[in-house]
Amino acid sequence: MSDASVPAPLPPVVLVHGLWMTPSSWDTWAGRFRQRGHEVIAPGWPGIDDRSPADVRRDPSALENVSIVEIVDSYDRVIRALPAPPIIMGHSFGGIFAQMLLDRGLGVAGVGVEPGQPAGVLTLPLSTLRTGLPILANPFRKSKANAFTKRHFHYTFGNDLSREASDVEWEKSAVNSVNRVFFEGVLSLPKEKTGLTHVDFRKPDRAPLLLISGEIDHVAPPAIQRAALKHYAQGTALVEQIEFPGRTHRIVSQDGWEEVADYALDWSMAHARSVPAARAAAEATAGRTKTNA
Repeated sequence: MSDASVPAPLPPVVLVHGLWMTPSSWDTWAGRFRQRGHEVIAPGWPGIDDRSPADVRRDPSALENVSIVEIVDSYDRVIRALPAPPIIMGHSFGGIFAQMLLDRGLGVAGVGVEPGQPAGVLTLPLSTLRTGLPILANPFRKSKANAFTKRHFHYTFGNDLSREASDVEWEKSAVNSVNRVFFEGVLSLPKEKTGLTHVDFRKPDRAPLLLISGEIDHVAPPAIQRAALKHYAQGTALVEQIEFPGRTHRIVSQDGWEEVADYALDWSMAHARSVPAARAAAEATAGRTKTNA
C-alpha cells in the first residue's frame, strides 16, 4: 500500500481556559472533538491544574500571584512536548494566551473564542470595565484571588439566564479570580511593543487565526475582536473574525455550543498550515520563552 492512500493523522487540539474557569469549562468541546478523532489536551492554569471548581473555591490560595508569563510558559511546554503541532484554542483570557502562543511560532492554527485584547488594542467597552471592576477596584489585592460572586457571574457569564439558572452554572464552573493576571492584562493594553500580552500583529509566518465573537458577551464584546482584527490587518498572515448571534461569555457551554465548536474546528482544519512549517516555526523560537520576574 502506498503512503498516499494513508490519511494524515489529525492534529491534536490544545484548549486554554479563561479567567474564573477551569479546564472543565471545555468539557463540551473536548468531548465533541474527541468524537471526531482528535486528541484533546486541556491543561489547567498553574494553581488550578486538574482541580474541580468546588475544590478551587474551597482553597484558592494556589491562585495567588500567578502571572501571565507563568501561565503561557506552562502551555508552551505542554505544546512543545506533543508529538505533533496542535490546533490551539483559547477562551476569554485564554484567547489572549492562544494568540501569544501563536506569536511564539506554535500551532498549525489558532482560535480565540471571545478573546480579550492583547497589548495595543485599546478598545474597552463599558460592559468590559464593569466585569473587571470588582478586581481592579482594590489594587492592594493585586496578588490575591478574589471570590467570584454569584451576582457577578450572572452579569458576566449568565446574562441569558434567570438568576436561579445562572446560580446553577456558577456552582458547576466558577472559581476565584487570578487577580494578578487581570492587572497585568490591563496594564499591558497601552504598551503594544512591551506589554506582557504583546503579539506581533505583522508576523508573516504566524499560524492562521480565527477570532470568535458572541453578540451579547459582556466580558469581551465583539467590538474588542473587531479592533484586534484591524491591528492584525497590518500583516499578511490569515486572521478572520466571525460573530455568533445571541451568544454570551458562556459560549462554550451555552445552548447551541455545538455550532460554534464545529465552526471553530472546521475552520482550523481548512486553514491549518503544514506540519513541517509549524515545526520549523516552533524550532525557531525554542528556548525564547520568558520567565517570571
